[in-house]
Amino acid sequence: MFHVKLFFHYFMQYLKIRMAYRSDFLVQLATDLLFQAVNLVFILVVFSHTTELSGWTREEVIFIYGYFLVPFSFFSAFFNLWDFNERYIIKGELDRVLTRPAHSLYQVILETMTPESLTGAVTGFMVMGWAVKEMEVDFSWYDPFLFILFVAGGAAIYAGIYILLTSISLYSDSKTDIQPIMYNVGNYGRYPINVYNRVIQLVLTWVIPFAFVGFYPASFLLDKERWMTFALLTPLVGAVWLMLGVAVWNRGIRNYRGAGN
Repeated sequence: MFHVKLFFHYFMQYLKIRMAYRSDFLVQLATDLLFQAVNLVFILVVFSHTTELSGWTREEVIFIYGYFLVPFSFFSAFFNLWDFNERYIIKGELDRVLTRPAHSLYQVILETMTPESLTGAVTGFMVMGWAVKEMEVDFSWYDPFLFILFVAGGAAIYAGIYILLTSISLYSDSKTDIQPIMYNVGNYGRYPINVYNRVIQLVLTWVIPFAFVGFYPASFLLDKERWMTFALLTPLVGAVWLMLGVAVWNRGIRNYRGAGN
């Protein structure tokens, strides 16, 4: 209950701050929607020159992209760790966090969360809705429950990977630039994995499992039996990566020497 109340208080404080600068809030929402629209236009441009992409129709690829936006939006909203090095390591704010009773990672997540990023989930549902209408997909009664598990697993994969990358600065006490590179790699997970060569498929499945964020779960919902086993592994893969990220963070906190040294 302590952590639940803490989340509520941080969330209310965040809303007060954002509503104080409403124009900035609206501009950010518009920018996010424009960015998502650009990616969707890219898919449409590709299919303007072909009817299929490695066996996938335009509507199926759009559905996969729309699905990807849902777990990614939850990750972006509650694991916004992009400026951790600059804010908490270089400026020394992590020392302040460590003097408080709540878990250090939980405090950082609360202080950096951006709930407006959840608009990406709304966009994702709209995109999937259009694609489903065009394809006339029939869903089973258990698909909504699996959808929730898949989304949670996908968000956990992203969270675990970025927590792990963020933790590197706890050991080096300096700024690292790995996250932008990983962000670009993660974009491969929003498209069918079999359009890439086998090396990339292997990396996106077993090394940096971004394919479990978007492609595998979405293909399961599209009744693609070839990828069914991988899709069902999504919650497990998410749990493993999240636990790994938190474990590396905890070890890094014990190694952290403070901004004054």
